[in-house]
Amino acid sequence: MRAALAAHDKVLRSAIEANDGFVFSHTGDGMAAAFPSPVSAVAAAIDAQRELQLPVRMGIATGEAELRDNDYFGMVLNRAARLMAAGHGGQILVADSTAGLLSGVDLMDMGPRRLRDLPNPINVFQLRLPGLRTEFPPLRALDASPGNLRTQITSFVGRESEVTEVEAALRAHRLVTLTGVGGVGKTRLALEVAARLADEFPDGVWFFELAAVTDPAAVPDAVAAVLGITQQPGKTVTESVASALEGRSRLLVFDNCEHVVDSVADLVGAILAASVTVTILATGREGVGVREEQLWRVPSLDVTSGTESAAVHLFVDRAQSVVSDFSLAQPGEADAVVEICRRLDGIPLAIELAASRMASMTASDVRDRLDHRFRLLVGSRRGLARHHTLRHAVAWSYDLLDDAEKVLLERCSVFAGGFDLESACAVAGSDQDEFEVLNLLDALVRKSLLVADRSSGHARFSMLETIRQFAEEQLVAHGEASEIRAAHSRYFAGREADIMVLWDSPRQRDAYDWFTIELANLRTAFRWATDHGDLDVAATIATYVGLLGNLVGNFEPIAWAEELIEPARAVDHPRLATLYMQAALCWFVGRIEEAVGYAEAGQTVIGTGHYEVPFGLEGGLGLVYVVIGQPERCVEWCRAQLARGHDPLTVTRAWLVLALSHAGAGEQARAAANGLIDAAEATHNPWALAYALRAYGFVFGDVDPVRALEALRRGLVIAQDSGNRVVESQLATPLSRIEAEHGDPLAALDHITLAIRHFDDSGNVGLIRNPLATLAVFLDRLGRLEPAATIAGFAFDPHTASLVPQLSTVITHLRDVFGDQTYELLARKGETMTTATMVTYAYDQIDQARTELQTASK
Repeated sequence: MRAALAAHDKVLRSAIEANDGFVFSHTGDGMAAAFPSPVSAVAAAIDAQRELQLPVRMGIATGEAELRDNDYFGMVLNRAARLMAAGHGGQILVADSTAGLLSGVDLMDMGPRRLRDLPNPINVFQLRLPGLRTEFPPLRALDASPGNLRTQITSFVGRESEVTEVEAALRAHRLVTLTGVGGVGKTRLALEVAARLADEFPDGVWFFELAAVTDPAAVPDAVAAVLGITQQPGKTVTESVASALEGRSRLLVFDNCEHVVDSVADLVGAILAASVTVTILATGREGVGVREEQLWRVPSLDVTSGTESAAVHLFVDRAQSVVSDFSLAQPGEADAVVEICRRLDGIPLAIELAASRMASMTASDVRDRLDHRFRLLVGSRRGLARHHTLRHAVAWSYDLLDDAEKVLLERCSVFAGGFDLESACAVAGSDQDEFEVLNLLDALVRKSLLVADRSSGHARFSMLETIRQFAEEQLVAHGEASEIRAAHSRYFAGREADIMVLWDSPRQRDAYDWFTIELANLRTAFRWATDHGDLDVAATIATYVGLLGNLVGNFEPIAWAEELIEPARAVDHPRLATLYMQAALCWFVGRIEEAVGYAEAGQTVIGTGHYEVPFGLEGGLGLVYVVIGQPERCVEWCRAQLARGHDPLTVTRAWLVLALSHAGAGEQARAAANGLIDAAEATHNPWALAYALRAYGFVFGDVDPVRALEALRRGLVIAQDSGNRVVESQLATPLSRIEAEHGDPLAALDHITLAIRHFDDSGNVGLIRNPLATLAVFLDRLGRLEPAATIAGFAFDPHTASLVPQLSTVITHLRDVFGDQTYELLARKGETMTTATMVTYAYDQIDQARTELQTASK
């Protein structure tokens, strides 16, 4: 073939150049050439056809074009290309624009033809000459091509990459099935692909709408009727159809196969066995199940790109067909449309139904009513019945399930944010084992009602929200909702033992990852248990999830603990002390006074001797005293807990070390820190070890900065590797100070940035002032005094002054330099900034300081 193409290229170039033309584009086995006159172009085509050994089709059109960089641009190129595509090997086709300028040549008028991508039909002529072939199959023009594919009345929005991928799949496989949930756009995508590939199938594209075929046995008859095939003597209808298609180059599109899938499989299998020239494109909720089949899942439209997403473009296009002046520029409409598309999972049918409401509503009106989407999204009564409403589209899929599949789908609707096999088993019922549930999940995935994500190494299942709401409605209608939601809550409470064993081990990150993945389910489980008075379940979830959340910078479960304190106190619940300890961490989010109250109440409860906090974390009830500038009270509380001999993770000892340091008892703090790291290492708990290294590095920072840097750097690596984001930030803050004074100043800026970012992302207003105070100290050292004063004004409070004692020294220095009045103006500027504004300001100052340090080091 390589040699044949080389000869092909040589003949064409020779013929073109001999007739004063030149090749301006060469695309693999095709060429585009320009000529000074139509006569020259025709002469070149004739000369080339007489010499070529390969059958080549040619198209000639005349018109204006723009020459740029040795390439032509203009509509005439498109006309010539489409004219050529309509022909067959050995055929020369001439457009009417050229034919009118020719004389003395034999042109056969083939009449007006509509060619793909051209808005109006053009008159097509075939050049006839002695020695050249004159008989050819019918042109591949849209209106001359056999088949029953109809032009679509709506524009095709988005999906360009999907069209290209499906086209490629059809060229590589004889059977491609588009699968996906109802309303996702399988039919529209199939029609678009079929229309674009029509030129490649001389015997046409044939579309079979099977949704109206209710009897599976009638599928072969329905297909035969469309193709005009009659049953042959001695053959079944299926065999007759397969036999009639033998040798035909056709694309058959079987649409909506799911309810008659077995009959379609029999027919498709017979067709593929009888003919190697037929290609089949099918659509359905699941695959046809024929051996040669290539499945291609149709995704929802993109909703992640805001107003530039395909989903929003579809909404706007359809809305403007209802209300011509609809625009995203109208106040509030852009945000509302983006949210509509997101909450409708990017499902085209749902988006189109929502857009149709623009005739009488605003996008904001629609958005605010999406909790009732099945009543809201009702469309025209024209078209397919299952597309009249969103409910019809989903019900069509649901009704095709068997009873066991329906039950599991309904029960899995209680999950939020997805679920795994173990979770599904928990709600499936005790009468089904793991493999039975797995088989049902597999069936629901194949039928496009569940989505399986295998990217993490373990399959996780999810539903589009529209499917979940429909399934939940069925669960409620069948009277099982309360029972299954209670089972869901009990399951996640019951995960405590396994997850906390995982947490208290070198695999701690796995526990945090689980928390992150399951947070939506944990939230739902907690809410159900709390609202329905199941205090045991609610308290279990609030306490163990609270510990995980607090250590990764998610403080939502603090409020869960607060909510349960009164009901737990009323019944003297065994988890009351742990709830107080979790609630006392509300100082992380800036609620200092409440934190003190919870801490003191928790200490009183623990003082009765009837309560314990898991992992010996009672010492945490003293931390708020450091925040309010009373570290001596934290020292007293921690010593009391250590005297009880219950500090299995060594963290109470680490808290004592820090509290002593803040209380000014440096020697006692360092004495308490000796041996702390070895003890923490023996726990095999990464958080405990990272925290011990933090305490050690903090108290030795001034007296032995080398050892302090070593401890803090090691602690930071452990915290990052194990996912302990809060202690990672707590390590980064003192590490940045010591790096600035005794190590690498650029690394110091990196550590400050990390701490600020983590605290800001998590909303930890209780600790974010510490890295900002450290930054103010560093900027003062660099001579960047105005930003140092501004940031100091924001960062200074009793807690920060205790944790970063250098800040007070810097403020004194700044007052000496600026004078009290100027300093107060600068500090007031920082003090009045919001946290978000200050963080942005700090990042800018860090960038400037980094540039200055890098320049100085060159």
